[in-house]
Amino acid sequence: MDNFQKEIDERTNLTSSNRFELLLFQLGSSPDEPKSELYGINVFKLREIVPMPTLTKAAGMVTPMMGMANIRGEIIPVIDLPSVVGCVPKTGLNILLVTEYARSTQAFAVESVDDIVRLEWSQVLAAESGVKSRNITSIARLDTDKSSNRLALVLDVEQILYDIMPASRNIEMDDNQTKPFQLKPGSVAIVAEDSKVARSMLDQGLKMMSIPAEMHITGLEAWNKIRKMAEEAKAEGRPISDKIAFVLTDLEMPEMDGFTLTLNIKRDEFLKNIPVIIHSSLSGSANEDHVRKVGADGYVAKFEINELEAAIHRALDSKKAVNS
Repeated sequence: MDNFQKEIDERTNLTSSNRFELLLFQLGSSPDEPKSELYGINVFKLREIVPMPTLTKAAGMVTPMMGMANIRGEIIPVIDLPSVVGCVPKTGLNILLVTEYARSTQAFAVESVDDIVRLEWSQVLAAESGVKSRNITSIARLDTDKSSNRLALVLDVEQILYDIMPASRNIEMDDNQTKPFQLKPGSVAIVAEDSKVARSMLDQGLKMMSIPAEMHITGLEAWNKIRKMAEEAKAEGRPISDKIAFVLTDLEMPEMDGFTLTLNIKRDEFLKNIPVIIHSSLSGSANEDHVRKVGADGYVAKFEINELEAAIHRALDSKKAVNS
């Protein structure tokens, strides 16, 4: 038990140094490419890895849904991951990756599991400009050598789940609970989110709240924008709150994660009073405890717009009370 807790603590502490662990697995090969690609998923999303059990398929269930698995007394939907990304496994679907993601539990069937590697987020690059698949959010360089071709494709689980179960994402606001935001004229929300579907939903949600926002794909891109706006505010003799209303950030992102982005803001004397809300699919007490340790002003799990609105109000009201 002590060793198990030590592993959890070590894994959580990686986030303080802009590092994380990636599980590598195989899905087979595509019809056009005989070579099998390596795929990856953040270990924090995993609940467990189990051999393929007997599945029960409900009437009307279609691909990529394979059926339901009874795992430790819990009935969990199973998704055929190779079929989602267009691969054919050479040896069959042998392993289930049981994941906890955005308030839900599901299992992804894969061909085999290779390894767990520790990487810096700087080794992970946004894939939007270089990869055609909508299901790939980033590319991880597995060696520190920038010329290395040992790569892994990191899956955009948000996109996959949205495509399979689009109705599960609520973007309807409760008019009875909605109240306007009192933002400084000209100030904007800085949003950092690498998933295209999550970014689209956040953009739509913030527009419904009448909050102007600037969207960024990586934490580093958002940080560079924040520093530029800080330089402009200093040159004009104005507080940063005249420029930035709050920061809304994901945790998992290429180049710089949300923990590091938050730490950078909170350690800077000029920026530290910017409200930071973390909006993540990574749930669990370990992540929420770490959110508090890095000084974030709020945490909300993806994606329910009324909870997001309430988290933004709490963060802004808390800062207003401190500054008054």
